[in-house]
Amino acid sequence: MGVSSGKPVLMLLGLGFFAGGCDESGSLPFVPKASASPRSGSAPAVVASVEQQPRCPEGMALAGSYCIDRFEAHVVRVDGAAHSPYHPLEEGVSYRARSARGVIPQGYISREEAAKACEVAGKRLCKASEWQRACKGPTGFKYPYGKDEIRGRCNTHKPHLPAKLFGQQPAGYGPQHLNDPRLNREPGFLAQTGQFADCVSDYGVYDLVGNLHEWVADDVNSALPKKIPIPYGAHNMGKRGNGVFMGGYFSSQREHGRGCEYVTTHHAPGYHDYSTGFRCCADPNP
Repeated sequence: MGVSSGKPVLMLLGLGFFAGGCDESGSLPFVPKASASPRSGSAPAVVASVEQQPRCPEGMALAGSYCIDRFEAHVVRVDGAAHSPYHPLEEGVSYRARSARGVIPQGYISREEAAKACEVAGKRLCKASEWQRACKGPTGFKYPYGKDEIRGRCNTHKPHLPAKLFGQQPAGYGPQHLNDPRLNREPGFLAQTGQFADCVSDYGVYDLVGNLHEWVADDVNSALPKKIPIPYGAHNMGKRGNGVFMGGYFSSQREHGRGCEYVTTHHAPGYHDYSTGFRCCADPNP
């Protein structure tokens, strides 16, 4: 950029999120303050910096005052041994949460396991209000991409998978059915992270609606309806002490709400099946 009359020039850098050119980490770019001597006529030199915006760890986006994983989490074993996302976590093994584009996210996970994996990664499980804000964006849309549902934008409305694989079970589907590795291996159901490229919020966060349910840190109690809307009414919530997961999964329609307001409250924190996943949150780096 040229200068005239030897006057200071401030170069403004675009601060768009992922779709606008921001890096994958969700960090905002550094903006220098330029200055030049009015007598020298030389190009401006950087002598000071404006206050930097908070920066998020790699793979996370800034959503207001906190950071959130851009993609649904997968896990790796801390001991370096192989782990398949199509299997539940092994008891007594330590796992670390990771967030990346183009991988199969971890289903078959409980809230307790998800919280621990976030902790090992130096993060934490998101609060329900944080998760919902990241989904609705600064304008408060009901869907990550806007106010009205557009079928096909997110990975939802698929057939009921246990019925497809196991047929109708008069006594219901037990843990042996709902944690079968074949469920999430079935083609055309669980998608890789970021595969539904238009299922992204204004904060640059993907797959918040559909693909996998996502555990949050909150319990079911009288305070929950004050934090997030309960579409089916507080009187119909699950029992006190249950966990909460949000957003629906690949077979969800509108059973427990629409889009970013899809809330499930009927399972204990130790519950897991093929549809349960998570992502982590964190405080910005100083």
